[in-house]
Amino acid sequence: MGDYKGRLDQLQEKLKGITKSSLNSMKQLSNKYKKVLGTSICIAALLTTSVHSDSVKAEETSKLNLETIYHVYMDGLRVGSVDDKNLVERVINSKMSEYREDYSNLNLVVGETIKLIPEVVFTSRANSSATVSELENKISIKGEAIALKVDGKVVGYVSSEDDYQAVIKQLKLQYVSEEQLATVMKAKENDITINPPSVGEKVIIDVKLSKDIEIDRVPVDLKSILSIENAIKQLNLGTLEDDIYVVEPGDVLGTIAQAHSLSVSDVLALNPSITENTLLQIGDELNVTVYEPIVKVIVEEASTIKEEIPFQTETKDDSNMWRGDTKVQQAGHAGERVVSYNITRENGRTIQRQIVSEKITKEPQNRIVLKGTKVTPSRGTGKLAWPAVGGYISSYQGMRWGRFHRGIDIARPRNLNILAADNGTVSFAGWDGGYGNKIIINHNNGMSTLYAHLASMDVKVGQTVAQGQKIGVMGSTGNSTGIHLHFEVLQGGNLKNPMDYLNR
Repeated sequence: MGDYKGRLDQLQEKLKGITKSSLNSMKQLSNKYKKVLGTSICIAALLTTSVHSDSVKAEETSKLNLETIYHVYMDGLRVGSVDDKNLVERVINSKMSEYREDYSNLNLVVGETIKLIPEVVFTSRANSSATVSELENKISIKGEAIALKVDGKVVGYVSSEDDYQAVIKQLKLQYVSEEQLATVMKAKENDITINPPSVGEKVIIDVKLSKDIEIDRVPVDLKSILSIENAIKQLNLGTLEDDIYVVEPGDVLGTIAQAHSLSVSDVLALNPSITENTLLQIGDELNVTVYEPIVKVIVEEASTIKEEIPFQTETKDDSNMWRGDTKVQQAGHAGERVVSYNITRENGRTIQRQIVSEKITKEPQNRIVLKGTKVTPSRGTGKLAWPAVGGYISSYQGMRWGRFHRGIDIARPRNLNILAADNGTVSFAGWDGGYGNKIIINHNNGMSTLYAHLASMDVKVGQTVAQGQKIGVMGSTGNSTGIHLHFEVLQGGNLKNPMDYLNR
């Protein structure tokens, strides 16, 4: 206590030159200090405790041989003290100079809140060097950037409003041309309607984003600021980094896809170098990123096109035709119409197609087909019709070339159709050695007829045929010397002379 009294005596001598107003000011400040040595040394305690620089005038401080130091606080936490506040400013300027060249288009700011609180003291206790070093390590420089917000959530940062406008424009230009976008923007600005397209033309009537992108100016880490290209990628894909999976023992495409909520086709699309049959090797890397666009581009298009109206086919029963037979009574012709559409596409995929107007310019003509309803009897009449379309008998039944010729040969018809000689059921249709392609019809009355050397057959076993119905095409298959029909007749299983039964 004696030491303090001695210092108080010295102080009283120095106070003689201080004005009365200065003393009153210091007395008013005495209430700010929590620790005092007593009433007699209250003023002395005030002079050794923190005060604001405007509490005591600089000239008065100088008279008392006092010094001012500055306590440095960063985001509310004390870093240290300096005896020259310009030291802090120099640290900040030095830090900023490191980034100014690379980020010349940005307004750079200190990332932390720094406050200097002055204190008037008898003897400086400032640790300027350590404080400056600490500031150099802790101060971060940020840039005032444009935050892109979708649904209230920040999805990225760009350096300026110009970059923001460029991002919006480039997103839209992924799906329309510069000219189309300019036309749409001009129409919106002037509140005019775009002229509808002529036939065969299309026009873009609107281009917009599926969600609004709001902006806000905020200080951010410099590395967080995206280029225009990366901002577009972020908005298109929802991510800037691919999720890479390293193949492990036992992995197959199906299990890898399922583990990442993908289909096998999704994995193949993300990895074009592999196929469904690729044998995966341990250590192979696969892209399994689930892309989810943050915003999508909506394009509305108007188009007017000429379309074909397909004709319909009408079927009419005809009792004069055999059941199973058909005939085109009237050919069909397509019609035409001019249709105006409004088409909405989302990221290039059509999600809505609406007809605005339609005009038929040519009516279609339906195709009419007659269908036979006449029932084919399976029992023959007993009278055989000529089994070809014209022609003549080139060889009769009997001995020929030293062998017995079992039937007759019919050659040179007007056309090559082979006809059923009578009603009946096909009992054989196929290849039979020297006969070549052969058909046998059982007329269900004890009689059968045989047709040989056919080029092709139009019937099958079990089929009911009518007299005069086409059953095949004349040919030269099997043991044959030329195109002709070999025709035989059997009654009760015995070979008969066809000439005794043919009605010609």
